[in-house]
Parts: sequence; structure tokens; C-alpha cells
Amino acid sequence: MKGDDIEAARLLLSRLGISPEQLFKTPVESGPVPTIRDYIGRVSDAVPVGTRRVYDTYWRRVVEVWGDRRVDEPTPLEIKQLAEHVKLNVVVRKNSRGGRTAAEHLISALRCVYRHAVADGLISENDNPATRVAKPRRLASSRRALPDTRLAEINRVAGSTGNDPELDSMLLRLHIETACRRGGALGLRPKDLDTEQCLIRLQEKGETLRWQPVSPTLMLHLVAHAEQRGAAEAGQLLRYRNGRAITARRYDYLWQRIGKHLPWVATQQVSTHWLRHTTLTWVERNFGYAVARAYAGHNGKSDAGTTSTYVRADLQEIATALAALTGEPHPLATDR
Repeated sequence: MKGDDIEAARLLLSRLGISPEQLFKTPVESGPVPTIRDYIGRVSDAVPVGTRRVYDTYWRRVVEVWGDRRVDEPTPLEIKQLAEHVKLNVVVRKNSRGGRTAAEHLISALRCVYRHAVADGLISENDNPATRVAKPRRLASSRRALPDTRLAEINRVAGSTGNDPELDSMLLRLHIETACRRGGALGLRPKDLDTEQCLIRLQEKGETLRWQPVSPTLMLHLVAHAEQRGAAEAGQLLRYRNGRAITARRYDYLWQRIGKHLPWVATQQVSTHWLRHTTLTWVERNFGYAVARAYAGHNGKSDAGTTSTYVRADLQEIATALAALTGEPHPLATDR
């Protein structure tokens, strides 16, 4: 083909809105394209429980607006408009960040749906509208490590007020010792306790499993709690006095109560995740980045650079850091 012919072909493709790369793509076989309502229902049944819990609110919003439209109909501009609408109409709370998180979650929820649509051959990767919408830039987190005096105040209030101070004190100690997330604590079962080695098995986000050292004192309280409150071996460990399993609402109640006694807690919107920041900051300052990373349960490549492959900390190092943190010997700790 001559140069003039090539140029003419390029001009024709340009007018038709087709890129040369698209000519080499395998065409997606045409077939009945489901509605957004129908397809989101299918995707919801296919994703992990944690993903469904995060995205469900935003999927329901999408179904309200576009439920009867076909999956391949919404455009990037429409997704952007819907994200801005969600951002402007989000429920304003004390810790609100201008609706950025809501807009980000909406786009993430749609990206999840359209990833499945691409995999199912309903649209091509090039026609995925959600990937062409940028997420709002995240603001720096306002969470930080708490000083010892403030942490002592929180523990004092939790252990001397409320309808179950024993439960709340143990809950706080569990998070302070392990730096676990709420999901890890709520998913803890009696069969996840290794009493001989003072280890607990945590199931956290991303369906990750890890063994985390705890102090002998905390282990004794966890075992006693499970026995006294009737936790089945494979059932949830943390329970109310009546034997009913606690939910995330217990955390809301706990921090609201603490905030009433300690105004700075309410003003700064201190939450359980602040305890994770506090513990991991202390571990990093005293035992280094590698131990803090392992202590946090961060194993993904996105958490650090390639160097992290060569500086992984083991369970003994985590136990040693815990022993120093709690002032109690641990079966797996080594002399440092």
C-alpha cells in the first residue's frame, strides 16, 4: 500500500471514530445485554461478603437511577455526573470529607461491575466506561498515634462506664495489642485461639488470614470470655452477657460513650482505627519498618517497594515487639 493510500485510510478511520488499534481487537460477540438492575444482582452474588457490604449502598443508588438501562449504555460522562451528585448529596457527618469518599466508592463499585461485564464479554475493555472516570484525590488521613496519657484516659472510661465494661476493656486491649481491624475482631472464633503459643488467627479484609501473637493475659481473658458467654467453637467469640454476638454497632456505642466523658475524643472523631495507628507507630519507632509492616498484616506488593521482599519480619519478631509493648513474656519472643 502506498503512502497516500495509508494516509487516506487513516483519515477515513478518523472520521468513523475508529482507532487503528481497534482493528486488531477480537470483536466481542453480540448477545442479549442484561439491564443494570439484573447484572448488579448477579455481581452482588459473586463477590465476597466484605465487598458486597462496602458497595451495596452505591449499587442500590445506581439501580435507582439506571436500573432499567442496559449495562453497555452509561457513558463516562454520566458516571462522572452521578458521582458528583452523590458527592453533593451525601449525608453530612462530623467526620465528613466533602463527599469525596462517597464519590470514590461509587466509582469503585461501578468498576467492579464493569470488570465482570468485560470478563463476561458483554463489553470490550476499550468500552469500559468506569475506568475512564478518575476517582477523587484522597485527602491525607487525620488519624494519628495517641500519646500514652490519652490512651490511658480512653481505657479508664471504657472500663468504668457503660453496660458491659468488661467486654469493652477486652475489646480495646485486643485492638491495642494486635493492631487488628474491626472485621478481624468480629470474625474471631474460639477455634482461632492457640492457647499454647498465645496466637490468634485473624480473618481480615481481602479474605486474608494471619496468626497474630497476644499476651498470656489477653489469651486468658479471651478463653474465659468465650466459656462464660457461651461462644460455640466455630461461632463468633465476642458476645454480650446474654450470649448474643456483638456487631459493629458495639464500636459505635463505645466511642460515643467515651466521647461524652472525654470531649476531645468526640471533637477529633477518635475511632478504633486510631488504636491501630498508635500501636503500629510504636512498633515502627522501636522495632523498625519491617516488623511494623508484618505486625499490621501488610503483605501485598502495593504496601511497599521491592525491598520489602528482602526485609520481611517473622512471627518471632512480632512476638518480641508485643512482649516489649505489653511488658509480658511471650512463648515465641526472642531476646533482643
